[in-house]
Amino acid sequence: MGWGRQWPERVPRPEVQQLSDDQKNKILSILTKGIEESPVLTALFFRARLLRGRFYIETIWQDEKDQLEIQTVGRMTPLTGVKLSLLLETERSKNNWHEIGRGSAKTLIKTIADDTKGTFHGLGALDKSIRQARKKGLDRLEVVRKEDLHFVYADTGIECSAQETLFHYFDVPIEVVAEPTEWYAYNRKPKIEEVSQDRTKILVSFTAFNLSFGSEFGGTCLYTVVDHEWQAFKIRPNRSGSIAEALAWLEKRKWQGW
Repeated sequence: MGWGRQWPERVPRPEVQQLSDDQKNKILSILTKGIEESPVLTALFFRARLLRGRFYIETIWQDEKDQLEIQTVGRMTPLTGVKLSLLLETERSKNNWHEIGRGSAKTLIKTIADDTKGTFHGLGALDKSIRQARKKGLDRLEVVRKEDLHFVYADTGIECSAQETLFHYFDVPIEVVAEPTEWYAYNRKPKIEEVSQDRTKILVSFTAFNLSFGSEFGGTCLYTVVDHEWQAFKIRPNRSGSIAEALAWLEKRKWQGW
């Protein structure tokens, strides 16, 4: 029945270092600069905030009622030691924090910007490619469409990710590419399945592999222009076979996604 079982000892929390005001302001300045230099973090309204000796990374947006919503996506804790180091964590559930990495403020804000798994946003490859474009004085890099819905960069021939393709080839804004945010958080990988001739409708599947069941699962999202603006709609699984089927389903639901 488990009586007498030896449970593993709980790993003690790292000791928090008390910082001077100058140290706090310097770290906050580095984090803010890192966010401002990142196209993705800027577009998704990330910010750094100091609270009770820790540095919190948050996103801000307006809900349907134009009320400001704030979500904490991570926190950094200064650790004791000869050289100042920060502990980056994400909150898996209430007061259950999971370590992502340790290092300087500059290193950790880069870790957040480079994220490709969905821990923070999943658009790390896109962030890097937009930085490359801006170094060349461009808003977007040139992308060429190949057979079977493969897209590559014109100058290098390197294949683009779905997120890079949506932004550079189809001109979908970063904040729309980032949808559905919860699917990225579940580490689902997007793949372009169908594109309309006028390039205003893109059907994208999101899949992840379930190790427990040994099978894939996910969903489908339709990116389309509505009233001259790009929007993303999650599509019911049995209505996601094609763009035409997804559109018919959305129109019937008055453009309310799944």
